[in-house]
Amino acid sequence: MEDIDYETQLDSQDVKLEEPAKDVFIAPSIDENAIFSGASYTHHSPIPDAIANDISAPCVLGVDEAGRGPVLGPMVYGVLYLPLPQHESILKTKYHFMDSKVLTPATRSSLMESLCTKDNDLYSNCGWATRVISARDISSGMLQPAGRGTYNLNAQAMDATIDLIKETFARGVNIQEIYIDTIGSPKVYQTKLERIFPTTKITVAKKADSLYPCVSAASVVAKTTRDAALKVCYKSYAGVDGQVAEGWGSGYPSDGKCTSWLRENMDPVFGWGSECRFSWGTAKDMLEAKGKGVKIDWPEEEDAEGMKVTDFFSASGQDGQEEGSELANWFGRPAPEAVF
Repeated sequence: MEDIDYETQLDSQDVKLEEPAKDVFIAPSIDENAIFSGASYTHHSPIPDAIANDISAPCVLGVDEAGRGPVLGPMVYGVLYLPLPQHESILKTKYHFMDSKVLTPATRSSLMESLCTKDNDLYSNCGWATRVISARDISSGMLQPAGRGTYNLNAQAMDATIDLIKETFARGVNIQEIYIDTIGSPKVYQTKLERIFPTTKITVAKKADSLYPCVSAASVVAKTTRDAALKVCYKSYAGVDGQVAEGWGSGYPSDGKCTSWLRENMDPVFGWGSECRFSWGTAKDMLEAKGKGVKIDWPEEEDAEGMKVTDFFSASGQDGQEEGSELANWFGRPAPEAVF
């Protein structure tokens, strides 16, 4: 599937909703060491009692993501599952889960805290998991050399989805229905997933996070985890008092607070840290802009006989014939037996 519209343009109201809550709940899905190092990782909550006590109970699972378009911070995929009979009654009727983008940051944070707090029906009925895909890994996949094939954002997102579902099955959860917010064409995406999970009812739809409560809950899990991850990333830029004026906002290119932070905190050679997606046009343009970045050209110097240094790494000999491995060629051409 082809990647389109990564750097989502948001209006001012959307940007405000995308900004993390000031006191966002730090869920168990936050691994500070991994986030600081720029590593991707997965977290699974404990199996809830309602499922652990009846492992054959049919369950429903929802999948959604947060942070597809930002230039700063990870993309997070979240899944949430629970027994089918409680799907509507707990998530929609009692706790009013909705698409995370229409909930205030404080409401999202509060719902996530309830999911992680013992002695309530959300905790005892709902299990969840996240895959945090770091900005560093997103960019390195998208910027792979042409010969290796670009690992684009859609492929990374689909792999995260498939892995989370497989891992949940492997934990013994009897998933009967899966609902997913689409990547690209719903029909193409659903057909691929049905081949991988042939015994499970799968529904892939646009705006699934506003149609199915389990997807709404998964969107809250993903968004709150991303919000907290952004807060952790920001610690490395905090001043002596632990605070930095203004911050970087939502991390989206259309957020003026974000672009201002990028300009003011850019190293002329290295740019930014592992929190930045260097494959995004926003980062590339700033680094290459005159007076803002240092552009390096690596010339191929020729020796006195007109040969380039890179010619010595060619895989073929003077007659166009293969001469073995690159390592063997580095030490010179093999000597024929006649020499001895």
